Amino acid sequence: MNYRGNTAFSHQQADKVGVLLTNLGTPDAPTKAALKPYLKEFLSDPRVVEFPRWLWKIILNGIILNVRPKRSAEAYSTVWTDRGSPLLYHTEDQAAAVQQALTQDFGEHVVVDYAMRYGKPSIQAALDRMMRAGVRKLLVLPLYPQYSASTVGSTFDAIANDFTQRRWLPEFRFISHYHDYDPFITALVNKIERHWASHGRADKLIFSYHGVPLRYLKNGDPYHCECYKTTRLVAERLGLSENEYMTTFQSRFGREEWLKPYTDETLKALPKQSVKSVQVVCPGFSSDCLETIEEIGEENREYFMESGGERYEYISALNADEEHISALVSLIKDNLSGWTIPQQQAEALATRQREADKVQRNTAN
Repeated sequence: MNYRGNTAFSHQQADKVGVLLTNLGTPDAPTKAALKPYLKEFLSDPRVVEFPRWLWKIILNGIILNVRPKRSAEAYSTVWTDRGSPLLYHTEDQAAAVQQALTQDFGEHVVVDYAMRYGKPSIQAALDRMMRAGVRKLLVLPLYPQYSASTVGSTFDAIANDFTQRRWLPEFRFISHYHDYDPFITALVNKIERHWASHGRADKLIFSYHGVPLRYLKNGDPYHCECYKTTRLVAERLGLSENEYMTTFQSRFGREEWLKPYTDETLKALPKQSVKSVQVVCPGFSSDCLETIEEIGEENREYFMESGGERYEYISALNADEEHISALVSLIKDNLSGWTIPQQQAEALATRQREADKVQRNTAN
């Protein structure tokens, strides 16, 4: 096995702490050609689709990858910007803001980077950059507030797989969820209250989360419970009664039963129950993306209005909002606790290099 190492290492390079933010991923462009490899990587992950591998490969390569890339490309083209996909640039902005905040506290001794589980920038590329920058302690924060094996678990798999190929491993910490973290809940509450201050309240507030197959819950995945807990904590802080809000699940795929109630079916049914106005928030998405902008902001709006609804509003994700960044920075600091942040001075590093050179000369002789 030829393990990867940093051949350009210098003893004069300061040791640093690294913080890696990760999210799901995005294609390189809103085209069929770009969507096919992206979807293949995503849907080939056994954490995402728990199905017999031999049969799933036939379905994926024989049917899905011949049909879905074109349809997905058309959807992505409606949300694409000069900076690329919203998920990409929001994550980039989050990483930059977190870096700025941590630099104020720790100077240049903490390095922040970001990566996508699927597509670019890849986790491997981000880790390569961080190792070259001198990162010796690494904290990974997947930007999924609620844990699911299909998201957070898959991210851990990718990190672990990368580590199996590296010669020099950093000390390592991993944040698996923050669904009930108070600063995160506060940021959500304040986001909703600001929306109410500008637009007023609706008949019902819908908390829509990305769905997963019901089978995952029955097999022990805590995602369903963590979604409901996030909803409950936010609703309690907002002072909502049980009939003023509800939790639903979106983005189901295939014929298998997923977590219910389904967002689309709920929005089609509510007008017949005298609910004429709704506001939808998606607390499982740290950044706006195709699933929030197009699916919730447009597609589900049409379902509701065509079924007799009169007013529909989507409350945007936390993105790089100041309170969201503050919550993420607080979470990161909590999880850096106990680690000494390196503070090596130039003279100490020079001394370390001289000692290393001396050892090398003695070894050579």
